[in-house]
Amino acid sequence: MSRLGIRPVQIPQGVKVNVTPSLVQVEGPKGKLQESYDPTVEIAVKDGAVHVTRKSDSKQAKSFHGLYRQLVNNMVIGVSAGFKKSLVINGVGYRAEVQGKLLVLSLGYSTDFAVAIPEGLTVTTEANNLKVVIAGHDRHLVGKFASEVRSARLPEPYKGKGIRYEDETIRKKVGKTGVK
Repeated sequence: MSRLGIRPVQIPQGVKVNVTPSLVQVEGPKGKLQESYDPTVEIAVKDGAVHVTRKSDSKQAKSFHGLYRQLVNNMVIGVSAGFKKSLVINGVGYRAEVQGKLLVLSLGYSTDFAVAIPEGLTVTTEANNLKVVIAGHDRHLVGKFASEVRSARLPEPYKGKGIRYEDETIRKKVGKTGVK
């Protein structure tokens, strides 16, 4: 049995889960999400919790068992509490600011980057425009947008300049030394 897949997903107060033969819909105070699922697993709502079971012991069904349980769990957490990722900008003259539906990044290039903020996400800047906080109810969308913003200027290993996740550690390399 899947260690993760056999655990039921508890449904908090104010969240509704609707399961059809090929689709799971979760609705809560932060928004509405839906996900289609493979017919090798079965999803049911019983006693205030979502239970995911597999129909066979094939390798594919075993892998889908834990996957769909975690996807449903992420949807329930997303519509009730939401997800948040923080990015830290490090470098002289580097900054970020939100202008309407655009995130404008000044990263040491000759022109500024303007990244369109997707629907369903809220982006704010903190700490003198050196920290970008991305929040939303869809975990996949929050992570994907944070990855796109980070890829505008990846952190470099010598001085640590660039955009990194707040909980990320950059291993710094020792630079060249003047040998005489």
